[in-house]
Amino acid sequence: MGTTGTTARSTGWFPVARATEVGTTPVPVGADGRAYVVVRLRPGGEVSAFPARCPHRLVPLAAGTVVEARLQCPYHGWRFDGEGRCVDVPSLGPDGTAPPRADLTVPWAVEERHGWVWLAPERTAVTLPPAPAGDPLPEPAPDPEPPAGPVFGNLDPSLEHAWHPVALARELRPGGWLQVRLLGRTWSLSRTGEELSADPPAWGVRERFGVVWLAPAEPRDVPLELPEDDDRRFVRGWLPPTRSPGPAGPLADAFLDVAHVPFVHAATSGAADRVELPAHDVDAEPGGFTSVQERWCDAPQDRGVATGEQPLRHRRRATYVYRAPFQLRLRLDLLDSGAATTILFLLQPEDPDSTRVYTCLLLSAGPGQPLPSPDVVAAEVAVEQRVLAEDLELQAQMASTGLPLGMRDELHVRADRLGVALRRALADFAAAR
Repeated sequence: MGTTGTTARSTGWFPVARATEVGTTPVPVGADGRAYVVVRLRPGGEVSAFPARCPHRLVPLAAGTVVEARLQCPYHGWRFDGEGRCVDVPSLGPDGTAPPRADLTVPWAVEERHGWVWLAPERTAVTLPPAPAGDPLPEPAPDPEPPAGPVFGNLDPSLEHAWHPVALARELRPGGWLQVRLLGRTWSLSRTGEELSADPPAWGVRERFGVVWLAPAEPRDVPLELPEDDDRRFVRGWLPPTRSPGPAGPLADAFLDVAHVPFVHAATSGAADRVELPAHDVDAEPGGFTSVQERWCDAPQDRGVATGEQPLRHRRRATYVYRAPFQLRLRLDLLDSGAATTILFLLQPEDPDSTRVYTCLLLSAGPGQPLPSPDVVAAEVAVEQRVLAEDLELQAQMASTGLPLGMRDELHVRADRLGVALRRALADFAAAR
């Protein structure tokens, strides 16, 4: 017979996991209705306990790893010591100082007794955990507390007043029909000749960039422009549409986030030796913003690198153009060779926990160079699919209901200027309804 909740409350100690089940992989647990993770920061070492989420982007630390006797967040590599102090924010560089709010509020005490790990969330007069009368019954790990401020989810009423991608044009054949999900509702699309229609009736249906768009009510968003779409130097390659098991806001945040690349994309495009990010400007524009950043990068895929005509490390200009709610264009220019890649991201908020993702690559080998061949386009598409899969895997672990808009619900550092601009743009969009 297990110990009762009354016993735990009377002593202030809560059994959370068998000691043998806790190693160097974080384990989510619950104590007194609060969510924690417990982990050993060294093999065979003592157990440490941390709040369930990183304060930066509220990512579950159960997905974290132990690195150099610190708990490392999987999103941006922030590291915490056994006392909850944030000892490393990689994007700030080796001389950077973590802001005070980066430190985690850990339980008052953690003890390993009677074959169990016990937590005392608050100070208690009982010095050590009591010997259980039987096998303890740990409470299940609860969901972490939601943000205190507003959260922009996939069913926000303001989304009625925007154009949304709902299908690739090739998915809706002449004379055919297609069912799609948008804002928690099912719509039937049909194409008769050049005319597109929707049932139930919508304010408008149109085709743009090879995508079918639907506006449920009169739209007030500012359309994203795509100059490369009419530029004959660019060749287009679409990724197969895929789904993210969560809302569109956090995924848009990931697409705008450079600081996560060395950690989330370590196996594909990340570079472990370039984690520090210099300050960058963000210019507000109608309906969104633009940001231009120049950095050195490795470009092993560049044909000039393969032939020895160009060095591996290039100067690269990254231009981000965002339009609310969920349209993003990222252009990457290699300044030495003139090659350019533009990535178009379009997000379809289907349901509270489902977002369809459309991704298109537009590739140019540079002035005077032949157009990228179909094999080159296919290879680039395959690489981008792997990169996108890494982002979607993290989104699945976040269990988010939307993007927090309150500036104190998360912790922002200088590398987060695009993310802050995204939150402000969505807050303005929501307030305009």
